[in-house]
Amino acid sequence: MYVGRFAPSPTGLLHIGSLLTAVASYLDARSRQGRWLVRMEDLDPPREMPGAAASILSTLEAFSLHWDGEVVYQSRRHHLYAAALDALRTQNKVYPCFCSRKTVQAEARGMSVDGVIYGGRCALNDASISAVAHKPPAWRLRTDTAIIGFQDAVQGWQQQCLASDTGDFILLRADGCWAYQLAVVVDDAAQGVNHVVRGQDLLVSTPRQIYVQQLLGLAQPEYAHLPLLTNAQGQKWSKQTRAPALDLRRREDLLRQVLLYLGLPLAPQVDSLADLLEWAVLHWRLERVRPHAIVTE
Repeated sequence: MYVGRFAPSPTGLLHIGSLLTAVASYLDARSRQGRWLVRMEDLDPPREMPGAAASILSTLEAFSLHWDGEVVYQSRRHHLYAAALDALRTQNKVYPCFCSRKTVQAEARGMSVDGVIYGGRCALNDASISAVAHKPPAWRLRTDTAIIGFQDAVQGWQQQCLASDTGDFILLRADGCWAYQLAVVVDDAAQGVNHVVRGQDLLVSTPRQIYVQQLLGLAQPEYAHLPLLTNAQGQKWSKQTRAPALDLRRREDLLRQVLLYLGLPLAPQVDSLADLLEWAVLHWRLERVRPHAIVTE
């Protein structure tokens, strides 16, 4: 059975970009008689907005986007991530890293696809580790020169050499917060998610997640990364770019707007949002989604 999911972070209220992701993942699941899950990725308390998780769920319901089963909260699943880290530790695939952010920046081997490439001090220099062993470490995953590739249903073939494109990356931060790259893999596997429809901003993370899946012996989902919605300056709509929260008084207009962004034909007049979604399920074709960013008002 097809199992998809929508996995927002409660760092703010839903905006037009997150609505597009929710609707696309919902339509892809329902058009294939699959299950659509909701998971709250609440692993970074300093960045979370009080009340955002409840607001996100009520907004989904207001748009008639009804999920299957119970909502999963990552903040309640630390034991699963710890077990995965232990499994990688027994394979000697992870190591403690005591480097400060300043050290990482100063000793970087270059720029990665989404940051800097770690210089490897703690992977190579045991003396530096013992000298600061009193500090809580981060835990990094060792990478190698193998090419990790996958076929994305929207963006086409993608590949990375993790050793040169990302370097050894963090799975558990020094402050005790779990990294997205580990948590998302563990949760997708535990929930049986086999189709991931999400935003293009996460495309560069996917090879790292596939690598973690391979090391843990987990199945690889099929991926589809949607085009980003941007403002007039070309910035992705987000809390940082002051994306306005969805105006629930304009629900039908907003839903019709994202359906057009997703390549559906102009929808007929309907009696309810549920009817509009039912029509969209019947007309949904993932191959109609264009890969390029969409500038919105």
